[in-house]
Amino acid sequence: MTLGALRLPLGICAFILAAGAIYLARSVVAPVAFALFIIALVWPLQQRLQQRVPALLAMMVTLVLTILALALLGYVTIWGFSQAGRWLIANAGRFQAIYSETAAQLEEMGLYSAGMLADTFNASWLIGTFQGLAGRLNGMLGFGVVTLIFVMLGLLEVDIVRTKLVAEAGDTGRRLVRASAATAAKFRTYMMVRTVMSLLTGLFVWALSAAMGLDLALAFGVIAFALNYIPFIGPLVATLLPTFFALAQFGAWETAVAVFLAMNVIQFFSGSYIEPRVAGKALAISPFLVLFAVFFWAFMWGLSGAFIGVPLVIAALTFCEEGDGTRWIARLLSGREEPEVRS
Repeated sequence: MTLGALRLPLGICAFILAAGAIYLARSVVAPVAFALFIIALVWPLQQRLQQRVPALLAMMVTLVLTILALALLGYVTIWGFSQAGRWLIANAGRFQAIYSETAAQLEEMGLYSAGMLADTFNASWLIGTFQGLAGRLNGMLGFGVVTLIFVMLGLLEVDIVRTKLVAEAGDTGRRLVRASAATAAKFRTYMMVRTVMSLLTGLFVWALSAAMGLDLALAFGVIAFALNYIPFIGPLVATLLPTFFALAQFGAWETAVAVFLAMNVIQFFSGSYIEPRVAGKALAISPFLVLFAVFFWAFMWGLSGAFIGVPLVIAALTFCEEGDGTRWIARLLSGREEPEVRS
């Protein structure tokens, strides 16, 4: 076989081996990836502070502000889910009654076994799901500590690494520095867009939930705000959660369907209409690639992977744009319409 014929199978094998290594080393690789992501976001602040105070003091101020921002986001997320969990425990009987009634109706129609439905969907299962989610949120504390240590050390070495790349690696080093700067700028744009859209989505969900008389209107708004940072998966959960709680609160399928449709209108309007216009062409990525990135990295690293999957794709495409042999990959997966080439 020729070398050209071997490229595809060799590339597939290399991808599988790299994915396996990243999965097995996720306890180390994931914090490093998050640390680089955070460094890219906060570096402009660090750079401005270094012009006025020593680098070590600038790093400490930047790190403290980063911790405060992450702690605030984590607090509101845990608060929202804890409010929903308390309401669920207090009203577990309502969920059980709805499931039992649904199981009986399906059994009469011969579509499903009542016993199987009761074993699969019941109040205990829902409570256990919330407890498991709370456990995962608490388990992320250790992950966050390791990540912040990498951030602290990395902030002190950005200028050093950049200088060495330019001095030692020549044109290749300059390309890496240029691609890194472009990636960091796109990361900041991505997070600005997601934060603005998360705030708007949370406000809309809160207002709609309050208007429809849901007990946990503020909690649903907070949950929608926090989960909107995770594409596809987050909005789906933020839509289904108020639907199930509305069903338990009002006991009517019609109201639950109305809540579901209204939440979907909000998610569609913010995610498919406003966000693409706010982000513009800078973050244009194929929707298929975005969906693949979310689920692939969720499989690799869990909830943290679902969050950082899209930024990793943004970084990969940006670096591909810098290489003559890989620029076609960035164009293929950019989601932008390229002008037609006329012969």
